[in-house]
Amino acid sequence: MTGDEQTAEVEPALRSYGISVEEIDGGDPLDLTYMTAFPGREVHHGEIGRALNALIDRAEADEWKPVRVEATVVRSPGDVLGTWRAEPQWFEALAAYEISETEFSTRVLETLSHTDDHAAAEDRP
Repeated sequence: MTGDEQTAEVEPALRSYGISVEEIDGGDPLDLTYMTAFPGREVHHGEIGRALNALIDRAEADEWKPVRVEATVVRSPGDVLGTWRAEPQWFEALAAYEISETEFSTRVLETLSHTDDHAAAEDRP
């Protein structure tokens, strides 16, 4: 399966896990924008997990070669709730049992930033 074929299958895989894909650029990095089903003040961790599980499952089936994932979570088009990322070596370490699912999740959550965090930081003197 070529890289283009792998990329073409990422969006339906994400959608099958309940991720409402708004935009996706399957290059390296994989730029993903999705609309949250939980439009509160913070990005829903379970929703991040579903997106990652879709990618992990595709990687384990040799249907996706891990690349850096840069995700933008929106409440509605143009209303960014937050961002997160995952590095290809994290996917590879997880697949090789070098890190646990908890460690993988922790690494991703450490990259999580909320739009309100940025606004609050800009408001500080």
